[in-house]
Amino acid sequence: MYVRDLSISDYRNLEATTLAFENTVNLFLGENAQGKTNLMEALYVLAFAKSHRTNRDRELITWGKDYARVQGEINKRVSSLSLDIQFSTQGKRAKLNGLEQQRISEFIGALNVVMFAPEDLNLVKGGPKQRRRFIDMEIGQISNIYLYHLAQYHRILKQRNQLLKEHAQKRASESTLMHEVLTEQLIKAAAQVVQRRLSFIHQLQKWAGPTHWSISRQLEELQIAYIPSADVSLELDLSTIENIYANAFEEKKEQEIRRGLTLIGPHREDLAIYVNDRDIQTYGSQGQQRTAALSLKLAEIELIEKETADPPVLLLDDVLSELDDFRQSHLLNTIQGKVQTFITTTNISGIEHEVLKQAKTFHVHNGNISPSE
Repeated sequence: MYVRDLSISDYRNLEATTLAFENTVNLFLGENAQGKTNLMEALYVLAFAKSHRTNRDRELITWGKDYARVQGEINKRVSSLSLDIQFSTQGKRAKLNGLEQQRISEFIGALNVVMFAPEDLNLVKGGPKQRRRFIDMEIGQISNIYLYHLAQYHRILKQRNQLLKEHAQKRASESTLMHEVLTEQLIKAAAQVVQRRLSFIHQLQKWAGPTHWSISRQLEELQIAYIPSADVSLELDLSTIENIYANAFEEKKEQEIRRGLTLIGPHREDLAIYVNDRDIQTYGSQGQQRTAALSLKLAEIELIEKETADPPVLLLDDVLSELDDFRQSHLLNTIQGKVQTFITTTNISGIEHEVLKQAKTFHVHNGNISPSE
């Protein structure tokens, strides 16, 4: 899979442009605050229909303009696609091969990308929310039904939390039946989400473990594990998972009513990361944490290719300067000749690697993107 062409108009500070890319490495050079990350964000938006930097779509539109638009021509192993997404004050519209998609979830997954930016180095030492987002975004690329169940879960969760809050304030007995109905609906959606997450983490471990072993020079073993809020595991079927969550909710019922908040479920769960059986979120060095984050990102590439029979597009946004020479070399060796890659950096001085020497180079200045002569 690769992005053949990209057209951008009225997107942040970027000048309207159409760019043609190589199916290898595309390198974007420029000083800070010139628009390099905005370009990477536009590619990410073409895959996920949302930004990785903000939840407010209005921020994507150039100041004083009415809408922003990103279009891309995608070549896949056995087909080609045209993607088009527009953001305005009225919302967003996504088209696939010229046909508007009624649900955004039907648009996501047409283009698969793996993003690795400096903030992703905090994947290990950051909070649970960051790791849940990592899990949800990656599963969402390969499973539209997962996005459906996740959206259902959050919709019901919002209703249930509101009801619990009102119940805590008013002690309204007439809301008991509705509470039970929402709890039952929430459990069904939660079981679907958690079962898929458990499977995803199990598969990711298969790729992340050997990758980390290699990057750490055969000194460290990486283990990742999903930490649910109820006693469930990969071996259990959906019905059993539902029963376990039902029992867990029953145990927490009075506490939830007192606090006016849902205390268990996928929205409160986490990913544990161990190196040589030690929790590196707490006890790992910065180097170990960065190696683990890099291993997870490289494992994503392998997992997505296995699931879709097509390698994803890799976005490396100003991350090379954050890695030492060995990790840089390992990363560049891994992508060489395998996946289309977009790299942004202020300069490549000090990085001697054939991948960068053969890259198609663009220069970014004050929102203008131009290929090297």
